[in-house]
Amino acid sequence: VRGDIAATGPIVVEGTYELGMQDQAFLGLEAALALPDPGGGGVELHVATQWLHEDRGQIAACLGLPDDAVRLVLGGVGGAFGAREDISLQVHSCLLALRLGKPVRMAYDRGESFLGHVHRHPASIWMRHHATADGEIVKIEARFVLDGGAYASTSSAVLLNAITHTQGPYRCANAVVDGYAVRTNHLPCGAMRGFGVVQACFAHESQMDRLAEACGLDPVEIRLRNAMRTGDPLITGQIVESVAPVERCIRETAALPLPDEPIGGLDGDPMRLPGGAGRTADASNIRRGIGWGVSIKNLMYSEGFDDYSTARCRLADGRVTLKFATSEVGQGFVTIAGQIARSILGVDDVDLDPIDTSIGSAGSTSASRQTWMSGGAVDAACRRVRERLFEHVGRIHDLDPLQLEIDGTDVVDTLGDLRLPVAVATSGIEFDETVEYHHRPTEELDEQGQGNCHTAFAFVAHRAVVDVDPDLGLVKVVQIATAQDVGRALNPLSVIGQIEGGIAQGLGLAVMEEIIQVDGRIRNGNFTDYLLPTFLDMPPVLATLVEEPDPQAPLGAKGVGEPPCISSTPAIVAAIRDALRDELGRARPLTRVPVRPADIAL
Repeated sequence: VRGDIAATGPIVVEGTYELGMQDQAFLGLEAALALPDPGGGGVELHVATQWLHEDRGQIAACLGLPDDAVRLVLGGVGGAFGAREDISLQVHSCLLALRLGKPVRMAYDRGESFLGHVHRHPASIWMRHHATADGEIVKIEARFVLDGGAYASTSSAVLLNAITHTQGPYRCANAVVDGYAVRTNHLPCGAMRGFGVVQACFAHESQMDRLAEACGLDPVEIRLRNAMRTGDPLITGQIVESVAPVERCIRETAALPLPDEPIGGLDGDPMRLPGGAGRTADASNIRRGIGWGVSIKNLMYSEGFDDYSTARCRLADGRVTLKFATSEVGQGFVTIAGQIARSILGVDDVDLDPIDTSIGSAGSTSASRQTWMSGGAVDAACRRVRERLFEHVGRIHDLDPLQLEIDGTDVVDTLGDLRLPVAVATSGIEFDETVEYHHRPTEELDEQGQGNCHTAFAFVAHRAVVDVDPDLGLVKVVQIATAQDVGRALNPLSVIGQIEGGIAQGLGLAVMEEIIQVDGRIRNGNFTDYLLPTFLDMPPVLATLVEEPDPQAPLGAKGVGEPPCISSTPAIVAAIRDALRDELGRARPLTRVPVRPADIAL
């Protein structure tokens, strides 16, 4: 509850929005190799996971072993998207290995995988927006109901994230929000890319389009008039201290060119039409629509959680060795870590030790946190090693270490002529530092839902162009344009990869992906019946990186993994609504995702 609960305005719009259950659909299935110690006093487990130390704690507790008797080694890259936050076959693999006294390998097939990990929470969300005649938001009322499935998993945390993002990236002084996560006889639900904000965003962006129509404004203008800025308060009372370039994201997305070819293209290729090679659609019957979505996403863990990451840096003979327990699941941290070390220490050769639990925790590869947290830990460890290097060179050459810096691959004296290659300066000497990096503390919300529960935020805007066959209910996404707040792009190619991959998952939720259950049993637990976007379904993505380094971030960089999949979904649905306007210009409501052909054609 925030502000004046009786506040209202001359414009009031409301709606109820529903989201189906989406699967993370990672390519690498759950698999593990457990190696028992001689005598059965411990076990080593090789497994793909998002958080090695959390898995170790749960395995040790289940097996009645001390933590140090259970060793985990990251088993490979196979994708995760939240589904590897909960353990699956880890305990069983270790238990069998200890019981048999022999190595045990266990692996799921795809059907078992659908049953063996958590999924995105289905949701029903009611929202009511009160606004002035000019379209400025006065108050938001909302009620969230999330289907947690048969177990609790992370439902309470997902719910908190959803309700605290009710307002989206817009100013709002007054709010009343209720949220519920319920147990059902459905598949268990938990973490998935976006972590509750996907659900909130589909609702608040649908509401923004309703508000625009009620006020006689276009979708861009209504968002610009309400765009959040640095220093604005959230409905939790927390001040947004992160760089908040919401207006810039919207304007730079709007500036990207629209498709320059007509419906169906200039070459008559049927693959350019909804339905593709089936030749079911005729270009003369296709309607084109444009839709918008804008979102805010919290970064790192929240509500007082002691979030930290550990990294070790060793420099010897011009070569750096890095050690961390950061789970690499495809996000590219192993590339970023080497970049950080090369930039700070002026070396070309960087080795990465195996990723395992022989060093302190790096936390989970989730919440768009590893660039900030583990990147911060690697950065701090490398800087400590550099300090020791400068002290060593200063002693030998009778110089103040403060006047030394790295230039390329050399240590140089900024006030003199000394230029010494790092490889020479470290010949026969080793510098070794381990650092634990923490972000600033957060706090739990009070009984009224007030408090500084989040650490930082990132923002993004999406514009979708779609072609729709209204008679057959077929949709083809023609283009996605986006401008994303990335803070500082440490590796632009990796950032673009995250943006394109996230948009693919957002497209899937918009028009394809849903786990179907009847009486608690899954009916489409395979990649034949559970529809995923393919190469042919992906549109061209025009992306602009909004680089305004965040002063709170150790490298100025924000996490980029989650925002692309959040507002791309409502942008695509808004474009479908736009394409289906009737003769009076009224849009089809389309209040549920994924949008099915029957929702369009019937």
